[in-house]
Amino acid sequence: MKGGDPEVLALLERVGQGGRIDDAGALRLLERASLTELSWAATAVRRRHADPGRVSFVVDRNVNYTDVCNVYCTFCAFYHRPGDARGYVLTRDQLRRKAEETRALGGTGFLLQGGVNPDLPWEYYLDLVDFLHRELGIWVHGFSPVEIQMMSRLSGLSLRGTIARLKAAGLGSIPGGGAEILVDRIRKKIAPLKGGVEKWIEVMEAAHEEGMRTTATMMFGITETLEERVEHLRHLRQQQDRALARGNGGGHTAFAAWPFQSGHTVWEGKVPRPTDAEYLRTVAVSRIYLDNFPHVQSSWVTMGRKTGQAALHYGCDDMGSLMLEENVVSAAGTCFTVNREEMIRMIEGAGFRWWQRDNVYGAVEAPPAA
Repeated sequence: MKGGDPEVLALLERVGQGGRIDDAGALRLLERASLTELSWAATAVRRRHADPGRVSFVVDRNVNYTDVCNVYCTFCAFYHRPGDARGYVLTRDQLRRKAEETRALGGTGFLLQGGVNPDLPWEYYLDLVDFLHRELGIWVHGFSPVEIQMMSRLSGLSLRGTIARLKAAGLGSIPGGGAEILVDRIRKKIAPLKGGVEKWIEVMEAAHEEGMRTTATMMFGITETLEERVEHLRHLRQQQDRALARGNGGGHTAFAAWPFQSGHTVWEGKVPRPTDAEYLRTVAVSRIYLDNFPHVQSSWVTMGRKTGQAALHYGCDDMGSLMLEENVVSAAGTCFTVNREEMIRMIEGAGFRWWQRDNVYGAVEAPPAA
């Protein structure tokens, strides 16, 4: 590339040659690189990890088994406090119906998360996972780190021991929810009862030690600085380096970033919503910096179809979930939805071939060869 910022051009050259950028380089790209430059560099990294002509998606369902929670995150518009009559815990009949509907639509799994409900015992979670996986045949991509921290206290086991018991019951993988921004200054402000950075990291570390696959996330645009976004990414890259060094099959399969949705929260009207350009800039730099992550997901659910398609040209190789059900983001007032045919059209309309995956990136279906 000719012209432009010399420092940015040097970083782009390093990326093009397969080199790793440091925190200062990531910040420089966030601040100074053009969208065209970021698209080029993020696509170069994407090609090292995934078929450059294909984009995946998963058909699953976001199931919130309970909305009762005692963590009281300020950014959440979904939970009810313990004792509130409006709170719920799904029954087995409700879960069975959701599983049957999911399978009828070609779905393979549940992204299973709830609030931190103080009224549920440890055995409830083991029975829940066993019921979903063994009886209903659903892959369970389940429980955020704060839930697993609570389960560890209930079980009296270590985090690794708790995860091992859940795995034996049928837990297949762990989603990266609850990371928000992995910076203590921000976490103390938005979710003081959730714990610091180390609480999220130690759960994922225990899962990786147990050989379990996980995902990683970032919810940005909630008063953090650009430097703090990079700090978040550094925690993830370092953790993935450790996971890959173990070589036991554990580690992060994918990264997803989305902007904070402030509707119906105490933050409404107090923080600006990140623009489409800021989203594309953030996801592209994430793809470049997280050079040890195999997949990066587009957040079309919060950004809409066109920006979701555009993200495929900024390093994303996956469109995430079809979202047969979604409760948390929609409670904040923003949730786009599509059916399977529309998902395929989105991918093809962006210039790619589609393939349907499961929750750990195994192939479920692909179109016949042309």
